[in-house]
Amino acid sequence: MQASQINRALDLMREAFAEASKLWWAFFDWLAVVEWRQLYLTWFLAIVFFIIVNTPEPAFWYVFISFGVKVLAGGKRRAELVARDATLKADVATLERRLTEAQMAALQAQVEPHFLFNTLALIGRLIETDPPEAAKVHAHLIAYLRSALPQMRSSGGATLGKQLELSKAYLAIMRARMKERLAVRFEVPDFLGSAPFPPMMLQTLIENAIKHGLEPKIEGGTILVRARVDGATLVVDVCDDGVGIDLHADEGVGLANIRERLQLLYGAQAELVIEAPPGGGACASVRIPYKMMEDA
Repeated sequence: MQASQINRALDLMREAFAEASKLWWAFFDWLAVVEWRQLYLTWFLAIVFFIIVNTPEPAFWYVFISFGVKVLAGGKRRAELVARDATLKADVATLERRLTEAQMAALQAQVEPHFLFNTLALIGRLIETDPPEAAKVHAHLIAYLRSALPQMRSSGGATLGKQLELSKAYLAIMRARMKERLAVRFEVPDFLGSAPFPPMMLQTLIENAIKHGLEPKIEGGTILVRARVDGATLVVDVCDDGVGIDLHADEGVGLANIRERLQLLYGAQAELVIEAPPGGGACASVRIPYKMMEDA
């Protein structure tokens, strides 16, 4: 029984020592970073308080100890704390960058060539009915995959020119499916081909225009892809003359994906604008900061 009481007393002493140690180092760190002006104020308040209670000795020791610690070790400790804070901020920045890269990869992975199975089925049908056309579609599919797969695996380096090349291969396949129901126009100046542009984003807008604008329309219609520079902004439009769009309806996965990626890449400097032109159809516009040429 007596040994048990001794053990409890030792445990209490260890806990008290640990708490006192924490308080001391917290006080030590505070002294290292506090400004002298603020420290002077605490000295004055301590002296006034302990004079009022008629015990000035604690105030004297507080001033003496805090002054000594501040002068002798405060500078070194302050440097250590600043270095530790900088390291923590660097670690946080690294984690945030990795998180952003992971989010980008996840979002980009959603943009799969989901029409691949339909294209393969189309090739299978054409092999039986129109072998020369099947060979053309097969060649377009190879061209598309050669352009699409490296871009979906890459974390950067995409340009508007590469996206146009990819989109043209995709549209060639879609024209084989839709025949005369699909017409395409490009109005993109050559000098914008080297401008950085997020991968798979242009194709997503084209897919959206075909799926929601032209395929529901019996006679089909035209896809217009155009690009221009407006001040310091690169504006890329994908417009169609299809059945139109309900601006109050919920956006699908494709457009939501684009908005999230723009936010991750550019923050408030970029936007996706959806408009319903007076003549009908729909127009989706990606607006991002313009750079003259791709970073090396």
